[in-house]
Amino acid sequence: MIELRPITRDEADSFILDHHRHHKPPVGALWRHAAHDDDGIIVGVAVVGRPVARALDDGLTVEVTRLCSDGSPNVCSMLYGAARRAADAKGYRRGLTYILASENGASLRAAGYRQLWTVRGRSWDCASRPRTDKHPTEDKVAFGWGAWVAPRREEGGEL
Repeated sequence: MIELRPITRDEADSFILDHHRHHKPPVGALWRHAAHDDDGIIVGVAVVGRPVARALDDGLTVEVTRLCSDGSPNVCSMLYGAARRAADAKGYRRGLTYILASENGASLRAAGYRQLWTVRGRSWDCASRPRTDKHPTEDKVAFGWGAWVAPRREEGGEL
């Protein structure tokens, strides 16, 4: 039996550092929640915040900026569903998250999210501001719920 529980920032960040495949904990959040097993052990964490993309940050949209689990069955869909229900209860109109194109999105579809758009993967490194990539640079897929209008496309046809 898996159950939802609140979680502190420090507990969530520690779990993310130990279990997330390719990201560190996000800097900020609106809220965090966790899934625990029968023994009270944390098996998954979700971090919900304002959208990272400024164009989507309209005050009515939330983004699941980090979600990870220890691999226990159904934990990811439970956490995504809880994020959606909490956002609805708080008055948000829509939500989204991004996954790598190599991931299948089954847990998102199980939680009632739908595919929204794709984002071309890229590096933040450039001659004027050299950086070391600490994230995957493959394409991403946005999944979401609620009332969405397709975002404006940049030149080249992709967001």
